[in-house]
Amino acid sequence: MEGHHQQNKRKQQEDMATTTTTTTTTTTTTQKKKRKEVAVFGNYRNYYGYRIGQDSEEDPRLKAMKKEWFEGKDCLDIGCNSGVITIAIAQKFSCRSILGVDIDDARIQDAYWTLRKTVKSTKAAPAGVAKSAESKNVNGIKNNVAESPKKRAKTDSTQSHHLQEADLFDIVSFKKGNFVQNWYPVENTSYDTITCLSVSKWVHLNWGDEGLITLFSKVWRLLSPGGVFILEPQPWSSYYNNRLVSETTKINYQEIKIRPEDFQDILLDKIGFRTVEDITSSASGRKPGFNRPIFAFWK
Repeated sequence: MEGHHQQNKRKQQEDMATTTTTTTTTTTTTQKKKRKEVAVFGNYRNYYGYRIGQDSEEDPRLKAMKKEWFEGKDCLDIGCNSGVITIAIAQKFSCRSILGVDIDDARIQDAYWTLRKTVKSTKAAPAGVAKSAESKNVNGIKNNVAESPKKRAKTDSTQSHHLQEADLFDIVSFKKGNFVQNWYPVENTSYDTITCLSVSKWVHLNWGDEGLITLFSKVWRLLSPGGVFILEPQPWSSYYNNRLVSETTKINYQEIKIRPEDFQDILLDKIGFRTVEDITSSASGRKPGFNRPIFAFWK
């Protein structure tokens, strides 16, 4: 009887050990799955962290952009992700307003967090080093506070510093929305400048050639006369690398007829843009990951 009891006890211990091992294996597998991020729309977390890095002074693409395209103007950033470059454009080029739109609500929440952090880091700077604080912000983004049209005399650096804190919340905003399918601004809204940086591939893979044409057509309609559309398309090789992120992208990849090298002709001949300028060379010295062409199209 006692031997039988000991056998049952050993069996229970073995069963518990097996259960623990299975649970541990499952947890490890789950953890591995969690570490592998699949961004069907290119909506990566910490996107700018791996593209820009913590040691970069600013997003190199900003060097390709001209202040007159943004200063005192209403702007739209399509596919803003965590809002880093949206905020950087507002700070460096003194926009009147800039709206960042992204399909992922989590990225929009990240963008507002980035905005709050940017304002907070500016506010925390001692008055005696205001000038230094104005030159750098989150991820080292440059902050041209001295050029804010609402500032007072340059000698009152502390006052202009606090004005910028309040103004940034008024200038920069973010909105969740699928730009291609169902996002529309307030009625009669138009923009002087629209940016679409490393987004066209994801539109193309998820909604095919038709989705791409919708993107371009919608941008043209939302631009004011004389407005500029800044486009950074990804190369076709990048499409291949991401074709399997979903069943939809797999199918669309096989059916896509329009290639990135055709975009200029489509935007000029089919959509109606007047002129185009290749501004890639203006961003000279860009780090790997930023060696994509950048174009400016005028309506």
